[in-house]
Amino acid sequence: MKKLLVGCVMVVTFGFAEEYTQADRIFDMQKMAQAMQDIQSGFFYNNLDIVKAGAKDLKETIGKIRPIKKETENKDVYERWMTNNTAMTKRIQRKIEQNTDDIVARFSDGDATQALQFYSKISSECMKCHVRLRKW
Repeated sequence: MKKLLVGCVMVVTFGFAEEYTQADRIFDMQKMAQAMQDIQSGFFYNNLDIVKAGAKDLKETIGKIRPIKKETENKDVYERWMTNNTAMTKRIQRKIEQNTDDIVARFSDGDATQALQFYSKISSECMKCHVRLRKW
């Protein structure tokens, strides 16, 4: 009985799951850019609440990023590997999440210089993704 119930729940869950589109990715990228600007504004205004809000938005949004349907359904193995390197994307996401936590911790401890260095590391991870995966 439990197996049947779990199976039904999984089918319903997958049935309602929407595909991730290019428009969704663009929207998420814009949200992350805004979150980075919020963190930077928090630095300039010396306001921990602004930094925390930006960090929270960045962490929530970075977890949503994934390959779009067009990239996952590509039949060319090499192209699919180049555009759908999920292992690298997950690694970058983890580093950004970790550095975001470090920004909040350092800034709340009063060490703005270290927080800014972690901000720079996040920018570096963003560019790594754009250069390698997005072909900038």
